[in-house]
Amino acid sequence: MADEPQDGPAPEKAAPERDTTTNEGAGTSPAAAPAKAAAAPPATAAPAASAPAAPAAKPAPAVAKPAAKAADGELSRRGFFSWAAVAWVGFSAAIGGCVTVMGRFMFPNVLFEPPTSFKAGRPEDYQPGIVDTRLVDKYGVWIVNNGGKIYALIAICTHLGCPPAWLETQNKFKCPCHGSGYYKSGINFEGPTPRPLERAKIFLSPDDGQIVVDKSQKFQYELGQWDDPNAFIPVKA
Repeated sequence: MADEPQDGPAPEKAAPERDTTTNEGAGTSPAAAPAKAAAAPPATAAPAASAPAAPAAKPAPAVAKPAAKAADGELSRRGFFSWAAVAWVGFSAAIGGCVTVMGRFMFPNVLFEPPTSFKAGRPEDYQPGIVDTRLVDKYGVWIVNNGGKIYALIAICTHLGCPPAWLETQNKFKCPCHGSGYYKSGINFEGPTPRPLERAKIFLSPDDGQIVVDKSQKFQYELGQWDDPNAFIPVKA
């Protein structure tokens, strides 16, 4: 029991220790100081543990990615201009085709047909009983001297418009399309043709006495027009 008074000064000696901890901890309690001391080692150990988990060499790929993006952007621009060029060429071709069609519409092809009126020589150039074929290719008519008359037969079949041919050995006009046949006079006698050949207007020119044939005026047998004075030229048989 005599030792109890000695225990009193013990807290006084602990007071300086509290002051030293107060200077270190800025108002923390003595019990907190050991707690901080215990927590401090993990804080110092954390950097040591995180150091191997974060390699410092990673920024290099991060720098390469913008370069790749820039390359991709350059390729996309090139592709855009390539497609734009293709589209422009296609548009130009379409416009050119439309202009060509419009040009052909505004200026259509012109078929140069032989004149409907022409001179065919003199009456003495055509012998009696002869079918003259010299003008059939150019003007599409036969000049015939037959029965005291010179007349011009139009070389068009009255069936479907095919060009018949004169067969000298058979003494007839024969259509190669459907077999229609005509006599030297132009009268039909075989095949599907419904009527005789047509004759063109024929007369002598008052200027030089030559035969003039005018295909713009036609004469039909079934209408009684072969007796018209403009359908033939009378000659001596």
